Amino acid sequence: MSDKNAVIQTCLDMNETGLNIGKSGNVSFRNNGGFLISGSGICYADMTPGDIVQMDLDGGYFGDVLPSSEWRMHLDLYSKRPEAQAVVHVHSPYATAVSCLRKDVPAFHYMIGLTGGASLRCAKYASFGTAELSIEMLKAMEGRNACLLANHGMICFATSLDAALALGVEIEMLCKQYVLACQLGKPINLDDNEMSNILERFKTYGKKSSELEGDESPAFLPPVRRDL
Repeated sequence: MSDKNAVIQTCLDMNETGLNIGKSGNVSFRNNGGFLISGSGICYADMTPGDIVQMDLDGGYFGDVLPSSEWRMHLDLYSKRPEAQAVVHVHSPYATAVSCLRKDVPAFHYMIGLTGGASLRCAKYASFGTAELSIEMLKAMEGRNACLLANHGMICFATSLDAALALGVEIEMLCKQYVLACQLGKPINLDDNEMSNILERFKTYGKKSSELEGDESPAFLPPVRRDL
C-alpha cells in the first residue's frame, strides 16, 4: 500500500471505529523530508490519493488541494518531535467532552501511561488552525505523545499510522472511563511512585523481544524467550 493510500485508510478507520465523525479530524505521515496530510474538508469515503497533500517542513504544500486546516500542529510535531512518524487528530466524543472542561485527565487508571506521563494534559484554548493552538499543543505534549485540545478534541502521534490510530482509540476509551468514574464519585488516582513504576514498565509494552536486546535491566522483565 502506498503512503497516500495508507493515510486514506487510516482516515476511513477513524470513522469506522467511531473515533471520528464526518469530515472532521485529520491524519498525516512523515515522508520525503516533510509529511503527507489529508486534504481540507474532503469526505473520507470519497478521498483519493490526489486528495492527500505533500507538505514540507517550512509550511509549503504541493498541488491544487489545500491541506487540512490543522496542518500547523502536524508540521510542528514533525519539526519538534523527531520520534513522531504519524499524527492523528480527532474530535472523538469523550475526549472532546473532557476537553470542554479544560482539565487534565489524572492517573485514575494506569493505562494513562500510554500517553507518556502521569496525566493526559489539556492544552490551553486557541482557535483552530492557528499558530497559537500549535504552540499550546506543544506545551501540553512536553514529555508526552498525546494531549487534549481545549474545547476541540485530541491529538496524538506514534511511530506508524496504525500505532497512532490505536493510541487514539486507547485515549478515547480512557476518557470514556474517566467520565463514567466521575459520574459515580471522585476517582482515586494512582500516586506518583506507582505511576513512575508504571511508566518504567511501559518501556517494554508492545515491543518485540528483538527490540529489547542490549537492555540489561528493563524495569519490567519480560518472560525468557526460548528457541523452538
